[in-house]
Amino acid sequence: MSRLRAVLATGNAGKAAELSRLLGRDVEARPIEVDEDAGTYAGNALLKARAALSAAGGRIGLGDDSGLEVSALGGEPGLHSARWAGPTDADRNAALLARLDGAADRSAAFVCALAAILPDGREIVVEERVEGVIADAPRGSAGFGYDPLFVPEGDSRTVAELTPDEKDVVSHRGRAARALAAALGEAGVS
Repeated sequence: MSRLRAVLATGNAGKAAELSRLLGRDVEARPIEVDEDAGTYAGNALLKARAALSAAGGRIGLGDDSGLEVSALGGEPGLHSARWAGPTDADRNAALLARLDGAADRSAAFVCALAAILPDGREIVVEERVEGVIADAPRGSAGFGYDPLFVPEGDSRTVAELTPDEKDVVSHRGRAARALAAALGEAGVS
């Protein structure tokens, strides 16, 4: 079976590597600028997939939009998770902890939408989420983004403390990638 080749509209090499592993396919990151103004994760993922398709040269265009929704912050940072409160992961994590200082409710959810546009124009969009809580301090060195702060439901470790295989099982992106792989299979894409 030939391997699915795809272009992911992102400047985040970590996301592309993670999706390559999760999909079992070659996923190339391309830093394609996209105005993420669709108002939903799925809509933004589709905008990115459309932009990636134009650079894909006969490959599949992929788009990913994900975010962290914190209950005590009314769902923030949400759609703006990657740009919220500073340019680095450390800045955003510090801001999140500061905003939650003294908050009794630390519940949160990681959400991930993945969109694929096939060379023939067919569009596939999936969205998954994982519930959890925000830790009191960053823990772990694996992963990226808010992984050092997010403790998935049913575990006591942050996502950054999980092995890559453990993360793949419980993460929002892992769940979305499995759903996307299944949908691609149903669409006849090998």
